[in-house]
Amino acid sequence: MKNVYKFIRIVTLLILTTAGTVSAQGQKLPGWAFGPFIRPVGVNPLISPDTTSRFYDPMRKRQMDWESNDTFNPAATIKDGKIYILYRAEDKSGIGIGGRTSRLGLAESSNGTTVKRSPAPVLYPDNDSQKEFEWTGGCEDPRVAMTANGTYVVFYTQWNHDMPRLGVATSRDLKKWTKHGPIFRKAYNGRFFNIASKSASIITKLVNGKQVIAKINGKYWMYWGELGVFAATSTDLVNWTPLVKEDGSLRPLISPRKNYFDSDLTECGPPAVMTPRGILLLYNGKNNKDHGDKNYTANSYCGGQVIFSPTDPTKPLNRLDKPFFVPQEAFEKSGQYPAGTVFMEGLVYFKKKWFLYYGCADSRVGVAIYTPGK
Repeated sequence: MKNVYKFIRIVTLLILTTAGTVSAQGQKLPGWAFGPFIRPVGVNPLISPDTTSRFYDPMRKRQMDWESNDTFNPAATIKDGKIYILYRAEDKSGIGIGGRTSRLGLAESSNGTTVKRSPAPVLYPDNDSQKEFEWTGGCEDPRVAMTANGTYVVFYTQWNHDMPRLGVATSRDLKKWTKHGPIFRKAYNGRFFNIASKSASIITKLVNGKQVIAKINGKYWMYWGELGVFAATSTDLVNWTPLVKEDGSLRPLISPRKNYFDSDLTECGPPAVMTPRGILLLYNGKNNKDHGDKNYTANSYCGGQVIFSPTDPTKPLNRLDKPFFVPQEAFEKSGQYPAGTVFMEGLVYFKKKWFLYYGCADSRVGVAIYTPGK
C-alpha cells in the first residue's frame, strides 16, 4: 500500500510540474511560468506623451515640456492600496533614442488600468551629487520594489551621454527620492564602476499577499544586464557586488541563444519573484537580425521567462524557448522603435492578479494582466 501511495504522489508531482496554461500566442506554458498575460480591452496605451506638462528644469534653468516626446518603460509598485507607476519620459531636447533627456514620472491607479498622472517628474537630473552621471541624458528605465518596512527602492540607468550606469535611489512616499549613485562603485575596488550596466531586477517574494524585497541566505539578490543575465548581492540595497568567475570576469547565468527570439540580448525585466517552483525572472529578448528566430521581426523585443533554483539563485532550471509576450498592437510596432517592442519593467501583485507594465515601441506605456487559476 505504501508503494501505491508513493506512486500517486510521484504522478501528482509530475502533473503539477508539467501542467500549464496557454499563452496569448497560443503556446503551452509550463506550470512554472506566469501567464497568459491578457491586454485589457480599450485600455492601452495606458500612458502617452503629453505636450502640455511643464516643470522647471534645474539643469537647463527653464521650463521644460518634460514628457512631450515619449513616455515608456514603466516600473510599478503598491502604496496605500493603489498601484503606482514610475515611467520614463523624454522631452524634445535632442534627436533619437538616448539623445534627449529622460526623467521619471509618477502615475497612480486604483484599478491598475486607469491612471492619474503627477504634473511634474519625481526623479530627474538635478544640480546634485549625481550630475556627472546624469547630465544631460537623465534617469532612464526604472525597476522599483518595496522593503518589508515600507521603503521603496528604485534601480535606474544613469545616463550622461558617455556611459550608462545602474544607479539606486530610495523613498518613503515615491515622490521624494534620495539618490545613492552607481551601485557598483565600491565593488572590487571599482573594477565594474566604468562598465556599461543596465536593467536591475531585484528578487522579491509575496508575504501575506504583499510583494516585498526578499533576502536569501542573509543577502539581497538581483539579476541585471542586457548582454546576458548576471547577478549581484548586497547587504544594504545600495552597494552591490557582481558575481564573477574565477578569472574575475562577470559570470553570466543565461546568455543570448542563436536562432531564438532572444538571440541578440537577454535584458532583465521587472523584479524577479520567488515562487513555489523557484525564482521567476521575466526578461526582454531581442531578436538578432542575422541569426535570430525568423518567426519574429528582426530586432524586435519580446518577453521571455526563466526559472532559477529556489535555493541557488545562480542556477537556471528552465527557460521558455518561445516568447510569451510579443508586439502585436500598432502602437507596439511604431513610434521610436518600429521593429516592435513590448519592454517589460513593472510586475506587481494587486487584488490577486499580476499586472505587467511595459514600454510600447519606446513610445507609450501598456498593461497586461495575468489571473492565476484562470
